[in-house]
Amino acid sequence: MVVSCFPTGTVNLTYPGQGVADLYNAGFQNIIFDINMCCSGNDLENFGKQRDVVSNGIKVLENPKKVCQYFEHFLQRVREKQICLPVAYAPYFMRNTKRTDLIGCWIHMVEECIHLCGKNGCQYLIVRPIFTGIESGKEWERNRDFYLYLADIAKVYHIMLLLENQCRDMGGHLVRGICAEGSEAAEWVDKLNAECGEERFGFCMDSGICNICGQNMYEMARILGKRLKMVILRDCDGHRESAMLPFTCAYQRQSQTDWLSLIRGLREIGFDGHLALNMIDTAAAFSPLLRPQLFTMAKSVADYFKWQIEIESNLRKYPNRVLFGAGNMCRNYMKCYGEKYPPLFTCDNNKALWETSFCGLEVKSPEALRELPADCAIFLCNIYYREIEQQLRDMGIKNPIMYFNDEYMPSFHFRKNKF
Repeated sequence: MVVSCFPTGTVNLTYPGQGVADLYNAGFQNIIFDINMCCSGNDLENFGKQRDVVSNGIKVLENPKKVCQYFEHFLQRVREKQICLPVAYAPYFMRNTKRTDLIGCWIHMVEECIHLCGKNGCQYLIVRPIFTGIESGKEWERNRDFYLYLADIAKVYHIMLLLENQCRDMGGHLVRGICAEGSEAAEWVDKLNAECGEERFGFCMDSGICNICGQNMYEMARILGKRLKMVILRDCDGHRESAMLPFTCAYQRQSQTDWLSLIRGLREIGFDGHLALNMIDTAAAFSPLLRPQLFTMAKSVADYFKWQIEIESNLRKYPNRVLFGAGNMCRNYMKCYGEKYPPLFTCDNNKALWETSFCGLEVKSPEALRELPADCAIFLCNIYYREIEQQLRDMGIKNPIMYFNDEYMPSFHFRKNKF
């Protein structure tokens, strides 16, 4: 699984060095190539209306081939840091736009984006569907021709085009739009691939849009299955469109996004694609002096998602495993994974538990870990992860040590010990 971050709002295209360095120093080896940085939805909306206003976005729209010019310094800095640009994001219209006169210009802009992506090693390009000026019920017919036209260009560079779930503006309220339903999204991808005769299309699921539209992300991920190539992680309050660092939009000690639903869905389909943090609003609210620390935290958040999604695959890759801890986490492990990935035993620092049985496992002293085979991993079922890991390393234990804290297992598996 690849973890990346949007640079938008933190990287200045004229002077990109500091922003790129901050992301790199935080541990991000991959960055989303967000082409909206030089041509935003606001630029599209105002193009031709305020000719006295000169901006990079307006200049690019007047001559789409200039898009490469405005990313020259950014790409140079990215190459210097050996950062990858696996996914790009094509410019898009604002949700409430009424402009139909720019569709031709915009399509030409997307064409140039494909060329730019091909030259910089991008694997995917996210392209939002056309929605403005289309009669209700005719969305597929209009977008079919558009996407198939782009597919011929993308094929040259071996780029996969990703559709994305959309919301639409209805009188100032955001409601479900094109491909917001998992069944519709899957149908569109399948139809386009069938007409291409190859897998040229995939899907990107934006968690922020799912939250705004009140959708069950577990069900959406399950329906999309292997069509799902990328997930955008961003928090919001479920009403307004914003891009905040996951877990930061909370009310009365509760997250406003159903991360449980998303993680469980991605686990079920064995998701192994791209996770991208979009925290543009959070980053903008922080002083540039604090952003290095913010990005370090963001990388930890992204890694946490990756760990939780891959928790079963981590269990699967070791032929033998033992647990450390004889409490609630051990109980949860045995209920969810004990039959499929049985441990050899568990151990605990509590001497009173040694040589007893817990959830069908023999409880041993930590000293028993010295005799483990080299291919056996130790899964720590205790919240004092760092302390116990250090304890085992100080003992000279060289086996892989993994953390186990399945915070996103089905709720019926949670049982409290009663002492």
